Amino acid sequence: MRLHHLTVTAFGPFGGRQEVDFDELGSAGLFLLHGATGAGKTSVLDAVCFALYNAVPGARQTPGGTLRSDHAAPAVRTEVCLDLTVAGRRIEVTRQPPWERPKKRGTGTTTEKAQSWLREYDAETGTWKDLSRSHQEIGHEIESLLGMSREQFCQVVLLPQGDFARFLRADAEARGKLLGRLFDTRRFAAVETHLAERRRAAQAQVTAGDDRLIAVAHRIQQAAGDAAELPLPDIASGEPGLAAALAQWAAVARAGARERLTVAACAVTAAESAKAHAQTALDTVRETHRLQARYAEARARAVRLDERAGEQRAWQERMERARKAEAVTPALALRAETDAEHQSARRAEAGARSRLPDAFDGASASGLTTAARKALEELGGLESARRAEQRIAQLAERRAEADRQERADTEALHEAAAWLDGWETSRRTLQERIEHAQDAATRAEHLAGQLAPARERAAAADRRDRLDAQAGQTKEQALAAREAAGAAHEHWLHLKERRLQGIAAELAQGLTPGEPCSVCGATEHPEPARTVEGHVGRQAEEAALAAYRQADERSAEAERALADVREALAAQTAAAGDGPARELADTAEELTRRHAEARQLALGLHGAREALARAEAEHERRLAQRQQAATRAASRSSLRESLDREQATLEEDLAQARGGAPSVAQRAAQLERQAALLTDAADAVRAAEDAARRLKDADARLADAAYRAGFATPQDAADAALDDAAYRELQHRIDARRQEEAAVRAVLAEPETAAADRLPPADPATAQATAEAADRRLRTAVTTRAAADHRCAELDRLSRQSATEARQLGPLRTEFDRVARLAGLTAGTSAENERKMRLESYVLAARLEQVAAAATARLQRMSSGRYTLVHSDDRAGRGRSGLGLHVVDAWTGSERDTATLSGGETFFASLALALGLADVVTEEAGGVRLDTLFIDEGFGSLDDQTLDEVLDVLDSLRERDRTVGIVSHVADLRRRVHAQLEVVKGRAGSRVRVRGVGG
Repeated sequence: MRLHHLTVTAFGPFGGRQEVDFDELGSAGLFLLHGATGAGKTSVLDAVCFALYNAVPGARQTPGGTLRSDHAAPAVRTEVCLDLTVAGRRIEVTRQPPWERPKKRGTGTTTEKAQSWLREYDAETGTWKDLSRSHQEIGHEIESLLGMSREQFCQVVLLPQGDFARFLRADAEARGKLLGRLFDTRRFAAVETHLAERRRAAQAQVTAGDDRLIAVAHRIQQAAGDAAELPLPDIASGEPGLAAALAQWAAVARAGARERLTVAACAVTAAESAKAHAQTALDTVRETHRLQARYAEARARAVRLDERAGEQRAWQERMERARKAEAVTPALALRAETDAEHQSARRAEAGARSRLPDAFDGASASGLTTAARKALEELGGLESARRAEQRIAQLAERRAEADRQERADTEALHEAAAWLDGWETSRRTLQERIEHAQDAATRAEHLAGQLAPARERAAAADRRDRLDAQAGQTKEQALAAREAAGAAHEHWLHLKERRLQGIAAELAQGLTPGEPCSVCGATEHPEPARTVEGHVGRQAEEAALAAYRQADERSAEAERALADVREALAAQTAAAGDGPARELADTAEELTRRHAEARQLALGLHGAREALARAEAEHERRLAQRQQAATRAASRSSLRESLDREQATLEEDLAQARGGAPSVAQRAAQLERQAALLTDAADAVRAAEDAARRLKDADARLADAAYRAGFATPQDAADAALDDAAYRELQHRIDARRQEEAAVRAVLAEPETAAADRLPPADPATAQATAEAADRRLRTAVTTRAAADHRCAELDRLSRQSATEARQLGPLRTEFDRVARLAGLTAGTSAENERKMRLESYVLAARLEQVAAAATARLQRMSSGRYTLVHSDDRAGRGRSGLGLHVVDAWTGSERDTATLSGGETFFASLALALGLADVVTEEAGGVRLDTLFIDEGFGSLDDQTLDEVLDVLDSLRERDRTVGIVSHVADLRRRVHAQLEVVKGRAGSRVRVRGVGG
């Protein structure tokens, strides 16, 4: 990869457009990137990283941060454009992050989205052709060409000296994290994780199988009860002999259960025999007791029958008299029925005669019939008079209807005249309402367009005032955090300087008599340095460093919070303007009130238009109503004259037909009632006469029937007669008596009953108690046998289940042993892994050996052959091995920890390590050639001779046409490195300039 040209606009500290020609700088092979503190040296490297990966290096990638320069003009867009050659292709990538630009119309700002372009140079045509404008596609293309992620690029191209100093002194865990990111050993860590998960899953399956086996054993113990002669084996889950022990114990439990089943079966057989004997004896005693009770009851019934013999004779005599009275019964019934009819006819006759006039008293049936016929003849002659009377009523109704119409027309004419007189005034009023509502609708629409912006400005002003107050507090907090970070930094530097002054005393504490000194190699230590009062140890220095880092992080967080508040404040200020929030709120409220009033008035427009339409329709209706009333008044006059003539003619005819009655209807009603009464009276007289003749015949028949039946009078026959219910009751008594006597004689004549009476009294209660005791013994024995049979079946089923669980558990235990061995080996926890080295650490250790070998080639030149970096896989205490890094001092021949190097030695050792790692990562990434490298800071800790040696090593990187950029503010480098890229800061932003190149 070779960089050709970089252009930055409004990026970081650069307010305007700045260009860097790397081809011009690279002509010297080695160039210096320098400038005052805060000028923006690192921002040049940030721009390169942002162009390639759309992000700055991780240490400077702050959440919510912005890449836009604070010095840039509002209308200038932030942009980075990088021209480079990679993998034999010359490409140009342009990045524009999102930014806030002023609106083209109105006030405020709007957000422009991020954009990217990727172009490739076509050497044949000498032109650039577009490849893509997709962020994702460009990112994949860049990463595939470089073969490195952003983290790897920042580690091997933008060599961060501080990071490798920490890497040089870090423990195995921290060193492993960095190497893991660079060499992407996640697949080996995934293998460890996968095996660990497999081990946990297999162990869970084995444990679950053991638990199921133990659960079945407990169920066997519960099912066996007291049949288990041995206690449950005390074997925990996971022990290999669990299945065999439980199988042996279950066999013993099954044998005991079968023995108890045999005993229970014998007991059931004996109980069944005893139950049969007891039941036979009980049946015999019960039968004897029944026969004895039957014989005793029959004798008692016979005594009672003898005592009631006279009652039976009286019943038979009464039955005989009732049979004789049955011959007289029809005559008695006929006489009673005829008498009832006669009395009813006489009452009807008296009632009918009481409703007739006195002139008809004593009249015969024929006379009453003749009078009724005359009344009906007169009633038939009134039909024509009734029709005339109905016509007169119709004529009166028509005249009344004409009068009602005349009154209604008069009222309608007065009402229509009054309404038409005020028509013009009403029409003008409604038209004015419509015009006012239309004006209000226009005002409401105009005010609605002003209302939303006014509300937005008022809300923005309120947020602006709150953010203004918050900005003051945040600024104070940021200043306090910055001062605290500065104080912590000074305190750490002070402690570090004091520790370096007393470092000899620390080294002297590790001296042992007879052992060589790690500094000079001598085995005698006559005057080792002593710690003086106030000596600063390593722990105190590290605590001060940690406090400084925490304070620095808090300061950075406070600065970011202040920037966020200021950005939000600027946005709200642009939206609200400089007007007071209260004034803007009052304006919005006034617009709201005026808009509501206008809208309320505008709502009446539709109603006013409908009211005008209804009024115009009413006007037309009133005019038509007046015309129709005048036409009806002219026709009513002729109608009244014809009605009066017809009514006079009809009234003359009715006067003769009514007679003395008020109306024809009343006269007809009188005739109808008179005819009906006369007819009813004639019918009643004839009915009474017929009933008297039938009653006389019935008396003669009754006397004759009583005499023939043997009764002195008809009343004696009536007293002897019985109704059906009384007759059946008496016959039932006689029959029941006869049946009772026959049943008693039959029981007393039974041989077995008489024989049982001669035996001693039977005792069924005792026999019943004996049978129940035998039945209880049988049920108990059957229950015991069923329980024993169920226990045997349950034990057999559970034993088969236990054997099945044991067979299934065998392969699971074998699988667990195999997976657990592999997982322990890869995780470094098994006894077979003597160095306790994890699989990922093993892979990284091989990479670290390569890095140490590549770094040593340059470190020996920088240290004049004194130091060599070696990889160590020794364990530190109880920790794991694999990622140790030591330095071998050729002057003493000893191998020591890299933390014992001095500040300058640490720098060039870190630089050598960074260059070695860059070579290894490059090979790992597919051999991509890195023609441009940057080294960031650290040269100030070197003496002149070492600096010359380091520069010689860096100068040797040009052997393959490489360009190396040194980022430093060391003044001595300006004399040693002629090609320079200087970053100059100013009030309007930083700018770049090239020195010592070209002519």
